[in-house]
Amino acid sequence: MSASERITIRLPAEKVRALESLVDKGIYDNVSDAIRKAIDDMLSEINQPEHVRKVTVELPKVKVIELESLIREGDSISLDDAIRNAVREYTRTRLRLPVQETE
Repeated sequence: MSASERITIRLPAEKVRALESLVDKGIYDNVSDAIRKAIDDMLSEINQPEHVRKVTVELPKVKVIELESLIREGDSISLDDAIRNAVREYTRTRLRLPVQETE
């Protein structure tokens, strides 16, 4: 494990409660892990190559279930991959330019 340093931050009580709720739900082992994950995500987003842009998509649960079925069927390797494929296909279909006839 790499060396680490301790820092101290102040957060409003409601944010602390929200973080503790994530721990209570079992999403994170402890508040420190939740904060580390948030920092990792922020740094990853900031340090992305210029030709890449991360987009967050909120989907109804039924759509997530449909995408997960594509993964089970082998059409995609992950939920992110299924979403990328869906966006790629949609974009290809929508941006098709009419074929110009040659004389």
